[in-house]
Amino acid sequence: MENLQLQLNDIINKWNLLNHPFYKAWSEGTLPAEKLKTYAGEYGTYINCIADQWRTAGNEAIAAEEQMHFGLWQDFAKSIGVNSIDSTVPEVKHLVDLSKHYSNTKATSLGALYAFEAQQPHTTTSKLEGLRKYYSNLSADDKYFVIHVDDVQEAEILFDKMQQLSTAERHQAVEACENACQALWNALSGIMGDADCVMN
Repeated sequence: MENLQLQLNDIINKWNLLNHPFYKAWSEGTLPAEKLKTYAGEYGTYINCIADQWRTAGNEAIAAEEQMHFGLWQDFAKSIGVNSIDSTVPEVKHLVDLSKHYSNTKATSLGALYAFEAQQPHTTTSKLEGLRKYYSNLSADDKYFVIHVDDVQEAEILFDKMQQLSTAERHQAVEACENACQALWNALSGIMGDADCVMN
């Protein structure tokens, strides 16, 4: 089981989203406001996938919570002038398609969710601080970010569920985690419009 934790840690460290130029620019206040708006509309299509993944993972209560969280994301988008949640960026479309594909089995749902949930408290803290420090003129509704700052329990729940999988299923979960991490990274690259940051 310790090996599983080490594998997951290595993957998360490799694709640490806080190291992505998009989030670095956000946290430094150098990301153009228009890119932030693009992010709100595009990334929202992925946020809308999370509830289904939790449902497949076997936790209906968290799935219902995540559906409400998507509503908070819509509030965030609208507050900065984005009324449509839609993906046109190829890398974001790939992330959404991959997430839907991984929603088909419990093992892959667990791994793909872990890629997101294990990083969310750290990325959310960085984004919230950046919003308040550098983008206060946007008057963003930041409730989505506020409730996720200390949300470490979901990653722990996912890991506990992965520990209960068979050896073959754990392999599937780890592979899904790696692929989802890469897709999350590339989605930010696509939104940023930086082809050099797309990793194959």
